[in-house]
Amino acid sequence: MTTAINVPTRDDVSPANQAIFDQLKKNLGKVPNLYATFAHSEHALGAYLALQNAKSSITGKAREVVNLVVSEVNACEYCLAAHTVIGRMHGFNDEQILQIRGGTAGFDPKLDALARLAKNIALERGHADPALVDAFFAAGWDKGHLVDTIVAIGDKTVTNFLHGTTRVPVDFPAAPQL
Repeated sequence: MTTAINVPTRDDVSPANQAIFDQLKKNLGKVPNLYATFAHSEHALGAYLALQNAKSSITGKAREVVNLVVSEVNACEYCLAAHTVIGRMHGFNDEQILQIRGGTAGFDPKLDALARLAKNIALERGHADPALVDAFFAAGWDKGHLVDTIVAIGDKTVTNFLHGTTRVPVDFPAAPQL
């Protein structure tokens, strides 16, 4: 028998995490279940949010490409649901989101190179195909973008693994099947 991992409430967490919950509720209107799950640890929620909110050259649509591709590779229903919503907020339509989840973005050559490389890095556990790295650079990305892409892959892998292990309830509309 496996012990179920609950989604802690504000009253269940430390004062430091309560303050973070209050800020999340103010900014997002709620504390998403996966963020709340980080708060089982005294430090993980704050550390994760610092990573997620750190300055990066991979932002906006590009960040959502990475989030969707990696979440698909890792079969994370929680992150796919959340980033389908966020992807739409960044202007992607449903067809584009499904394409991105498959590891391509034929509607935009620069995002396509990013999607292909992110999928390859996630599948190959960091051992990228040199041809995809070259294509990434040829599409207009630079070395800083490469490093920031890898950090974004790591960020998303953390949440994918947290959900895959805890299986906390998804509190976003389910993502369509690929």
